[in-house]
Amino acid sequence: MYLAHETWPDLEEYVAGESLAVVPLGSTEQHGPHLPEGTDYLIARALARAATDRTGHLCTPPVTVGVSPHHRQFHGTTWVDAPVFRDYVESLSRNLTYHGIDRIVYVNAHGGNVDHLREVGRRLRDDGTAYAVEWMWDESIPDLIDEVFETPGPHGGPKETAMIMHIARDLVREERLEDARDGGRTDLENVPATLHGARVSYDSVEISDNGVFGDQTDATPEIGERLFEAATDQLVALLEWLDDQPFDDLVPDPHVDPQPGSRR
Repeated sequence: MYLAHETWPDLEEYVAGESLAVVPLGSTEQHGPHLPEGTDYLIARALARAATDRTGHLCTPPVTVGVSPHHRQFHGTTWVDAPVFRDYVESLSRNLTYHGIDRIVYVNAHGGNVDHLREVGRRLRDDGTAYAVEWMWDESIPDLIDEVFETPGPHGGPKETAMIMHIARDLVREERLEDARDGGRTDLENVPATLHGARVSYDSVEISDNGVFGDQTDATPEIGERLFEAATDQLVALLEWLDDQPFDDLVPDPHVDPQPGSRR
């Protein structure tokens, strides 16, 4: 059920019997010379729509700009500062709770959003407003990714390339796959990002000249379909589990005894 395509009476009927919403989030940032800047939100939106089509749950429009300042040296990258992103997502989430939603799954496809979405989820849970969790598609199927790719890469690599080949192949510049590999970084064991235990790089251009990692030539639409279906299965399982939980079991217990030994 896609919120933007429904009327308010249809949505009134939904929240009369359901209280779960899915929010897809990604970014608009460089993904190398071969993938569109909307890669992350395109993947998140496609997975969220596929899973909610199967379960009947509510899916919101995607959040298309995320926390991406580490890609700013590449043309077209847009971003919002982390506090702005957190406040926006929290405000959107509280808006959903006003309409009867009390559990939310953030279907996320951008690593830069992860910590901030988890913080928002904690805020909402700690005050008892809603139970919100961040879900990252590639973290749900790590064994399959390791099985199909020798060098999957954390950004702009074959896993994202294969996914976009499956959901929006016309947006992939397939003639640039070798250039993406040769101009990026395939050696993921010796990335010069840390030194003596400290993180010494802030921006992706400092460790990859064209901003991507992994061997993009390993990607195919057929592999992308396998990844997409496997990740969708995992998301469906999460939605069904969350929908079955009593809300009281999802929120924190009250303090066991704020004043031990006192009589009130």
